[in-house]
Amino acid sequence: MDVSALGQFVRTQRKRVSLTQVDLADLAGVSDRFLRELEKGKPTAEVGKVITVLSALGFDLEPQVHRGDLL
Repeated sequence: MDVSALGQFVRTQRKRVSLTQVDLADLAGVSDRFLRELEKGKPTAEVGKVITVLSALGFDLEPQVHRGDLL
């Protein structure tokens, strides 16, 4: 998933639960500016904040290692 698709995913999920950008930003503890930039696909979005936003939307990320990915 690239940053543009991630931003679109966040926007879609935010709208699905009927939250404004300000509401979700407050819920996630990030600035509404950060959320706007994330939804626009800002390539330098801070990963920790992205995870916080996704968590506020009810999504938890867990790393997965696939055998073929090991060095």
